[in-house]
Amino acid sequence: MKNALIALLLMVSFSATAQRNYWQQYAEYTMNIDMDVNTNQFTGTQTLRYTNNSPDTLNRAFYHLYFNAFQPGSMMDERSRTIKDPDKRVADRISKLKPEEIGYQRVTKLVVDGKAAPYQEVGTILEVELPDPILPGATAVFEMEFNAQVPLQVRRSGRDSKEGIRYSMTQWYPKMAEFDDMGWHANPYIGREFYGIYGKFDITINIDKNYLIGGTGNLQNPNEVGHGYESAGATLKLPEGDKLKWHFKASKVHDFAWAADPDYKHIKKVREDGVVLHYLYQPKDESNDEDWQKLPGIMDTALTFMEAKYGQYPYKQYTVIQGGDGGMEYPMATLITGHRSLGSLVGVTVHEMFHSWYQGVLGTNESLYPWMDEGFTSFGSSHTMNFIKEKGLIPGTPVADPIAETIAGLVNYNKAGISEPINTHADHYTRNSAYSVASYVKGSAFLQQVNYIVGQEAFDRGMLRYYNTWKFKHPTPNDFLRVMEKESGLELDWFKEYFVNTTKLPDYEVVNVNAKEKKSSVVKLKNNGGFPMPIDVLVNYKTGKSELFHIPIMIMRGNKANENTNENWTVLPDWGWVYADYEFTVPVKSKKISSVQIDPSGRMLDSDVSNNKFVLKGKKDKKKKD
Repeated sequence: MKNALIALLLMVSFSATAQRNYWQQYAEYTMNIDMDVNTNQFTGTQTLRYTNNSPDTLNRAFYHLYFNAFQPGSMMDERSRTIKDPDKRVADRISKLKPEEIGYQRVTKLVVDGKAAPYQEVGTILEVELPDPILPGATAVFEMEFNAQVPLQVRRSGRDSKEGIRYSMTQWYPKMAEFDDMGWHANPYIGREFYGIYGKFDITINIDKNYLIGGTGNLQNPNEVGHGYESAGATLKLPEGDKLKWHFKASKVHDFAWAADPDYKHIKKVREDGVVLHYLYQPKDESNDEDWQKLPGIMDTALTFMEAKYGQYPYKQYTVIQGGDGGMEYPMATLITGHRSLGSLVGVTVHEMFHSWYQGVLGTNESLYPWMDEGFTSFGSSHTMNFIKEKGLIPGTPVADPIAETIAGLVNYNKAGISEPINTHADHYTRNSAYSVASYVKGSAFLQQVNYIVGQEAFDRGMLRYYNTWKFKHPTPNDFLRVMEKESGLELDWFKEYFVNTTKLPDYEVVNVNAKEKKSSVVKLKNNGGFPMPIDVLVNYKTGKSELFHIPIMIMRGNKANENTNENWTVLPDWGWVYADYEFTVPVKSKKISSVQIDPSGRMLDSDVSNNKFVLKGKKDKKKKD
């Protein structure tokens, strides 16, 4: 009986740990800030209702104080000056900031459930000792007073950007760090990527009445602020005094960003589904103004395409704001530089808006998995831009494969020998270029390879299922691949082990085509790269006909469906990953074959495509470099 009980306990224990025990924390922020546009400083109060949905008892808590990074000698300053290829937007600029130009966030009071909480400011992190533990399932109320100074625009946040925007208010408030099944994520602000708790924001901003604001959330008092937000025919109720009170609310978001300037122009477009698109900008000249005027219509078309392919946009508004230092995404809003050509303006807006899916709604930990945000966004925005070109809405010629250049770029960078695995933490790459290639380029190529492995139809279903299953839940790489496994019926863990955890790339070769018997030929293939992939091989006959052979790899435990119904389709025996060589028989004489080609669709990432095609020319049969 005792042994049976032990066996039962072990079984229960294994069952519990064999599955992902999903939960997430919840936060409700209420903040009121008062901005002084003369000193570029503001004071604020913050009430945070924090629910501990974890199975752990919390004795400490951590806040991000992002503005503290913009001070000489900060970790961001040191990293920006010493990394092998500094970001020109930052470089040594932080080290040269004057006292009135630095950024800071200072907490002056913190009470948790009515009791004073000891805290210590450590760079960009506030370490808090909780007066009482927060038990699993309990909610604690954090009440805070703080003040801050907006730094001169250096990276993402700041005042007085190069294009003349007064305030780009991102990472502007003390933000509770995320706690998940990996524990606390109290990472110092070094340079890139963010991770936050889903919840609600109730934000009141008091600022000079000449300033127009746009950002995350839905404006609650449009008839009290005007500036083009008021309802048609409404009577404005502007308050007396020098300041306006802007009141925003947002739900199911993990951050809140805004921007303000007295010279913004405001365009508002209401889509057929009721979603309102806002555009705030300062035109550089008449031509630039015309491009901004065209942007709402183009983005309306783009959003319809995005939703059909990748899932429904869930919020009531989205705001595109000129600000920041390039393009940076936030829930329900983005900041972009606006002095661009039409094509560039549309390109950056499409990319940043596409982050609404993978950064905003799915909320993956960007620090650990930046490629799941930047890469997936780059993949989707490339296809969206291609669609926009097909519609003739912007200059440019659509292409058959909008990811082809991405694949080529990844191969070229990998050949330089400085690639790093994409499972590297975003702040820990040795080069900025290695981060960019891993996150944007290889992340996009990751989706292209999954598409090739499982097939287009399963992939399209999987992208929608992934979004609808994991929205507002912080998915991991395993969560994505499990969705694709369910849609395709294939095992995909092997692909992650190679593509995510190493810098290896596939390299397959058609070695030869030899006559076997009078009525058949043998095609010999080789895996030169040590990276296993299923292979599509197209055999073209001199009669003009062709046949597509598919070679699954054994660890897939299956094969994709025939994607091209116009071709004869034959599934061959599996190729075991330990074997470098593979051969199969074609039931015709070799003299009747004109060529044999690996991956006729061009989707498979191959680091050397010069040996992918073998052209037969009688006795002088040879490979043809494409």
